Amino acid sequence: MKLDVVLGLQWGDEGKGKIVDFLAERYPVVARFQGGPNAGHSIHFGDTSFVLHSVPSGVFREGAVNIIGGGVVLDPTIFREECEAIEALGIPVRERVRIARRAHLIVPTHKLLDAADEASLGKSKIGSTLKGIGPAYSDKTGRNGLRVGDLEEDGFESKYETLKRKHMARLAQYDFTFPFDLEEAEAQWRKDAEYLKSFELIDAEYETNALLDGGKAILAEGAQGSMLDVDFGSYPFVTSSSTACAGACTGLGVAPARIGKVYGVFKAYCTRVGSGPFPTELGDATGELLRQRGHEFGATTGRPRRTGWLDLPALKYAVMISGVTELIMMKADVLDGFDTVKVASGYRVDGVRTDRVPYDVYAEVEPVYTTLKGWDCDLGACRSEAELPAAFKEYVAFIEREVGVPVRILSLGPDREQTIIRG
Repeated sequence: MKLDVVLGLQWGDEGKGKIVDFLAERYPVVARFQGGPNAGHSIHFGDTSFVLHSVPSGVFREGAVNIIGGGVVLDPTIFREECEAIEALGIPVRERVRIARRAHLIVPTHKLLDAADEASLGKSKIGSTLKGIGPAYSDKTGRNGLRVGDLEEDGFESKYETLKRKHMARLAQYDFTFPFDLEEAEAQWRKDAEYLKSFELIDAEYETNALLDGGKAILAEGAQGSMLDVDFGSYPFVTSSSTACAGACTGLGVAPARIGKVYGVFKAYCTRVGSGPFPTELGDATGELLRQRGHEFGATTGRPRRTGWLDLPALKYAVMISGVTELIMMKADVLDGFDTVKVASGYRVDGVRTDRVPYDVYAEVEPVYTTLKGWDCDLGACRSEAELPAAFKEYVAFIEREVGVPVRILSLGPDREQTIIRG
């Protein structure tokens, strides 16, 4: 069997949670391979809505195995709160979730460092969610981190205190105050770490490969979006992990040859949270209309998202980096009723026409737009491809021609039922 991967192709918030939940009925195993609890994957089914932060989006499917992989960073407190909320819905979360011993832990002082680092940047701030994720990944690459498996060892407390001393020494270098009761947070964190230990802790790289060898199909779920990839995104305005397809290999311990389908999820328009380049951003009434219609506010933070037209150079770049085999278009219904719809089919960078995403995030980028006819139709009411209006079909066909990858799934609303599989 192969490991199929679901990726966001923009700046995150593409709607990956719905798609993983939708696809999960075909996969007995769903695995998160990177990211931290800043990710907010929204799930809607019937009258129920839920936002997941660390738990894989297959948790609501009966019988599914959900693996939190070694590439993830976990905050025990957020994890416990999330799991208790899932359990309140009658979901046996302990039966469905397994946690990699190699996953790294976010400790309370990581949040202090996150706030101090962000404050020190002033106007150049990244737009961190202040969840301690960046500092946790920094400790991981700096070989200082604490891992889930360390919780099982007798010497954990000594390791924890050593890391805390390093953090406090760094914090002493900042002229910074942050409203945070460290002693109280640590007491709660220790309780929540014990809660985390009550789950099945696994050597995920062995288990994932054994499941594939045993004929189990696995759906790997990424967090954030391709344009936030630490290597290939709009650096330094990026996240701290690999959001591209390669991150599924390193985050779960599977070889590249075991990758099967790569589902690329994108919105019919674009959004971005936090700082950084956004060539098609609309700071006008149209941008605000997209924000309100699309409910474009952070699932975790509630922050208003920046909005703009679809950016094809960025989309093609993300498809290239990850070898996307199938596209999934989200929130097309948000564009209902527009007389015309614009798509950036290229850029002018410092006055020169190009279809490449520039290395320099501070370059002067002007989008070159193609204008397409809009559709006056409630896409959310459509349940088959035959019901879709001709103008919308042309919008989809234009994207397929430009990107060179088929759009296989159309999401026309938040519910599972508002989804059309094409072909």
